[in-house]
Amino acid sequence: MGITFEEAVAAHHAGDFAAAERGYLAFPTSRNAVHNLATLYRHTGRFDEAAAAYRLIVSQYPDIASARRCLAVCLLSLRQYAEAWPFYEARREEAGAVVPAADFPEWGGEPLAGRRVVVVPEQGFGDQMMFARYLRELEARGAEVVVACSPRDLARLFERCGFRTFPYWRAEQKLPAADFWVIGNSLPLKLGLQAPVSPAYIATTGPARGGGVGIVATGNRGHYNDRNRSLGPRDAAALLELGRDLSPAATGAFDFLDTADIIAGLDLVVTVDTSVAHLAGSMGKPCWVLLPALGMDWRWNDGVRSDWYPAARLFRQAAAGDWASVIASVRSALATGTESTTW
Repeated sequence: MGITFEEAVAAHHAGDFAAAERGYLAFPTSRNAVHNLATLYRHTGRFDEAAAAYRLIVSQYPDIASARRCLAVCLLSLRQYAEAWPFYEARREEAGAVVPAADFPEWGGEPLAGRRVVVVPEQGFGDQMMFARYLRELEARGAEVVVACSPRDLARLFERCGFRTFPYWRAEQKLPAADFWVIGNSLPLKLGLQAPVSPAYIATTGPARGGGVGIVATGNRGHYNDRNRSLGPRDAAALLELGRDLSPAATGAFDFLDTADIIAGLDLVVTVDTSVAHLAGSMGKPCWVLLPALGMDWRWNDGVRSDWYPAARLFRQAAAGDWASVIASVRSALATGTESTTW
């Protein structure tokens, strides 16, 4: 005897994904059931099946922005960039989307020679650093680039890279005079670039190596998937035994530039999926990223190798919540001296 839709939802919330899947499959014509099934597939890393389910929703309900965005996330995970980027723009139709206050238009692909472009942040610090690799592409087309960013966290880092910055805290804040604005996460689409470009754009000072291993065990507690991506106290303590704590509380770092200069002197960074992974990756520093079994972010592709940080080594949980085996694998790799980016 089958279960009701409500029972399938309850099983989903309880983490009984097999029962939830069976329940949702019993309602193939229900939009809610198909959407929940797609979400289940995406959350558990079954991106092909998730994309197929989201395609069905999008074909029947093309006005649902969240379905188009979720389809984009699955396609990005599957490296289907050309199709993904237009769907990814659906995020800008959802509640809370960034709409900058400006007296000039959004860049739509016009010639940029001699034009000033303000690049506006949309998501967290990690996203801002990840998509900043495209700033050089804007410059290559003749643009004068101004990066709107947090003066407390990112301004000095971007200025070190040679970019002008504008102190920016909220979307209601009026942008400085320019010819165009563009949202950083939209740059791949706007530039017509499908596959990711090289991530290594951050220059630092100080020694390049010789300082051991840096560790980040937790991310921002407000992140939607933090309960899966961050380590609990016991696992965090075990990971921190392997190297130096890179949290600002431990290092005294004022901002990401200070952290970058600390990382520059390390041999390796081992981190959960948080902003330091993007910082180290954008510096070209050897980086090992610990990934959850559930809710893995799209930029890590299949959890084996990332197109966004191809030199990074990825350690993904085999089972939800099992960080102990991941830490054991990291410990073993360190013991055998395999901290290089080739393996």
